[in-house]
Amino acid sequence: QVQLVESGGGSVQAGGSLRLSCAASGVTFSSICMGWFRQVPEKEREGVALMYSGGGTMYGDSAKGRFTISRDSAKNTVYLQMNSLKPEDTAMYYCAADRTYLCTLNRAWDYWGQGTQVTVSS
Repeated sequence: QVQLVESGGGSVQAGGSLRLSCAASGVTFSSICMGWFRQVPEKEREGVALMYSGGGTMYGDSAKGRFTISRDSAKNTVYLQMNSLKPEDTAMYYCAADRTYLCTLNRAWDYWGQGTQVTVSS
């Protein structure tokens, strides 16, 4: 059974950094896409970053140049390094996995974590 558990969220001032972690079980990174999404109440979900099974990455427009997705296969953990945080980054951040070979930030994904809250103050 696939299970995704996020951690690392919290409160930080604008310009600061946070590192989110997603502990994954029941998946093999070499055969699945991993991604990060975020959502504010009453607004649509926004794709933040993804990593293809081969290790390539793709970022949403708001994350380019500031966020980095990475993985540690030995630990079965995916990370999202968030730098130069802005108040607009405040949201619930979700880890996700999908078995589509060429996954996209704009389509439904198979598995989701419970989310971790990130709050950025000015």
